[in-house]
This record gives sequence, structure tokens and C-alpha cells, in this order.
Amino acid sequence: MHSPGFIAETDEEAAERYWPFHRAVTDQLGRERGWPPLDQAGYRAGLSAGGSLYVGSPETVARKIARNMRILGVSRFDMRYATGRLPHADMMRSIELYGTRVAPRVRELLAEPVPVP
Repeated sequence: MHSPGFIAETDEEAAERYWPFHRAVTDQLGRERGWPPLDQAGYRAGLSAGGSLYVGSPETVARKIARNMRILGVSRFDMRYATGRLPHADMMRSIELYGTRVAPRVRELLAEPVPVP
């Protein structure tokens, strides 16, 4: 499984930093493919638990990855972290957080037993 993502210290920081770059790429693709421009409501839907964007704090992103890996029965997740002209320092920090905090947390979450209803 793979999806776009961006990690920062908090959910709010990640959402705010990622928005203009994600919007620019999505709007460019939309012009080429006939999609409407992305608005804040559409962006927020992508950030939600059921959305396709893995944007947030390390804990938020780790929980979303683990949840969806379980639901879909997949064994691997790849995050697309280079979206548009995201500043290099932001991208490198996101990659660092992914490797040092998100990936270990996903492994912990997936090792926990699944509650049986």
C-alpha cells in the first residue's frame, strides 16, 4: 500500500505545512484531467481516518497506517513524501520522523492482538 503523506510534530502543523503543496499538485492534475480545484473541505476529508492522506503527528500517522494495513491485509506501506515543491528541510524532517517514530510505532501497533468483538 502506498499513499502521500507528511509528518510534523503536531497534526495541526503537518496539515498547515502540507496544504499549499498538496493543493498545487492536485490542482495541476485536476486541470489536466478535468477535476475541480481542491478546497479545504476536500483536503480535510483526505486527512480524516478514512481519507487517503497520511498527514499528521507521528502517532496519528502510525495509527492510520496500522489500522489500514490491518483492514486491507497488506504487509507493507510506502509513503510518498515528495509532493510538489515541499521545502527540502520539511521533507527531510518528515522522513526522519517516519523512520524514527512512525515506523517503530506501526510495528508496535501491529504486534498488539486484535480485539475480537
